[in-house]
Amino acid sequence: MSAIPSLPEEVRRATPVDSDALPLEQKNQMGHVDHAETENGEQPNGTRQHLQTNDPKDEANSNGDTTHSNWQLHDTPVENQRPIKAIVIGAGYSGVYCGIRIPERIRNCELVIYEKNAGIGGTWFENRYPGAACDVPSHSYQFSFNPKPDWSSLYAPSWEIREYIEGSAKKYGVDRFVQLEHEVKDCVWNDEEGKWHVRVRRPSGEVFEDVAEVLVSARGLLNDKQWPEIEGFESFEGEVMHSAAWNDGYDFRNKRIGVIGSGSSAIQIIPRLQAVEGAELNCFIRSRTWISPPFGQAVQDKLGMGDKFEFTEELKQRFERDPQAWLDFRLMVEADANGIHGVTLTGSPMQKAAHKAFEEGMRSRLAKKPEYFDWLKPGFAPGCRRLTPGPGFLEALVEPNVNFIRDRIQKITPQGIITQDGTLHALDVLVCATGFYASAAPPFRTVGLRGHTLQQHWQTRATNYLSLATDAFPNHFFMLGPNGGIGEGSLTMMIESAGNYILRAIRKLQRDNLKSMTVKPARVRDFMRHCDAYFARTVFMDDCNSWYRKDGRGRTGDFVTGLWPGSTLHCIEALRSPRWEDWVYEYLPDGEGAEGVNELAWLGNGWAVNQLKEQPTREDLGFYLLPEFQERPMEGRPEENERFAIRPWCY
Repeated sequence: MSAIPSLPEEVRRATPVDSDALPLEQKNQMGHVDHAETENGEQPNGTRQHLQTNDPKDEANSNGDTTHSNWQLHDTPVENQRPIKAIVIGAGYSGVYCGIRIPERIRNCELVIYEKNAGIGGTWFENRYPGAACDVPSHSYQFSFNPKPDWSSLYAPSWEIREYIEGSAKKYGVDRFVQLEHEVKDCVWNDEEGKWHVRVRRPSGEVFEDVAEVLVSARGLLNDKQWPEIEGFESFEGEVMHSAAWNDGYDFRNKRIGVIGSGSSAIQIIPRLQAVEGAELNCFIRSRTWISPPFGQAVQDKLGMGDKFEFTEELKQRFERDPQAWLDFRLMVEADANGIHGVTLTGSPMQKAAHKAFEEGMRSRLAKKPEYFDWLKPGFAPGCRRLTPGPGFLEALVEPNVNFIRDRIQKITPQGIITQDGTLHALDVLVCATGFYASAAPPFRTVGLRGHTLQQHWQTRATNYLSLATDAFPNHFFMLGPNGGIGEGSLTMMIESAGNYILRAIRKLQRDNLKSMTVKPARVRDFMRHCDAYFARTVFMDDCNSWYRKDGRGRTGDFVTGLWPGSTLHCIEALRSPRWEDWVYEYLPDGEGAEGVNELAWLGNGWAVNQLKEQPTREDLGFYLLPEFQERPMEGRPEENERFAIRPWCY
């Protein structure tokens, strides 16, 4: 029952509309209970100390004397939408997601997204090589809230994905925050201010400094190109290009082409170059690899697509006209991807069945040169390396204009490549499909607490907490950070889940009046131990060379650094409800004359934001009655509500 009676309209209109007009005393007689130490008294690197008073009464329990004359209320509505700024590095899928959700869900947050390239798209802006395409079904590689019913193919080409990301950015207003051709050069945390100082180079070459409370790395896992480290590489006189730095203007016709690498990029490039008029390919393939059937084969079969990957106009129009058919198709794609998690587990029935199916498929596609199967068949289980369906790759490999070269490269000369058997393979152009420095520190300096750099921190391993953060780097979050990828399932749902967690963290910093939040070192250690224990049971620890296990210097290491320890559904649930107790916090001071730190400053001054609008509506003041905010139980037996049976997550 309300303690305040109804008031005449003229009295109601006299209500102050901002907190400055409120008759609020700044010094109040209120209870004070000092902050207890964090778990086990733990402080990261001994730096996250809270202010304490010397009053012995503060050591007593809450039944003791709690009166203090200079305790201050935090004079703001309980929502505490204090000004805060976030800098996001990168404008690919991850950066665009941040650019959509941060302004949508956080008030009074200044946002800037720095992108080193000349366009939006991230890896899909950079990777323009022939055959560049999604290697999972396109309909599982899009934002859940912005589905595209007219993808041209089950495996969309890179230009179409790039256009989709650009279109999403424009549709949701992200482009207003993006600064293109702005390359981040240096990031330094100022502990006294509680802010990141970020140096950025403009297109003109001028370097300026930006400052923000929050730094989000949305650079992704595959961003920093790794060139081959081979003697004489710089001496080659022909054309040289990386799969992520493609020369679109180069004419491959009648050229002698060398391709180094056997990963996803090489598998997509080789069929396209093989088909070029007069081209002669020399494919330097040392690593054995599995070539999988199409990941969406079950989808193709159910839609009657046969071995075709392109969607007919009739089917695309059906998806656009019939929402139920479109939803059914999307659910089929997601279920197909999320239903094969067992293939990643060593010795599982699904893994054994996949092994047999892969062998049969590769033998049949290499029938022209059956010895190639023995050259390519790995000793490790399918999935240890990134699986790629590679439409046309095996078929191209057995064509007369393709040389499959297994000998190790000894050195590179101005004329071509010399292999260990002494053969000179004369070349006009060298294509390096040699991947990226995955799960590594960025190429620019990032300095956290006490001058400690991320490069030092990750010198031997990219240690992290839930792929989102690492200790000693306050207010610094990663989108698709180390251990942020997935071996099967929807990567874009991983991006959305990580982004939602980071949004909650930014809002917590703002609302709780925090200067900084830093993940506890013990939780980073525990997550690494959890990853190691989990991956020991998986195919990812078989004996193979894989970017999943790169140590930051481009070498296959002893730990899985690229993948989340579980399925996509596992990741969605793990990141849904943050464990704030895994973090250490430093609070902002409450102003001149304040006693210590008010860790309940978030309670504000008794007002809510909606009450302080100039002319609040009925909906503003009674929002909790609106249907969209209602969660009505079923009558009779609420537990039989099927919605809760298919979403068994924590609340």
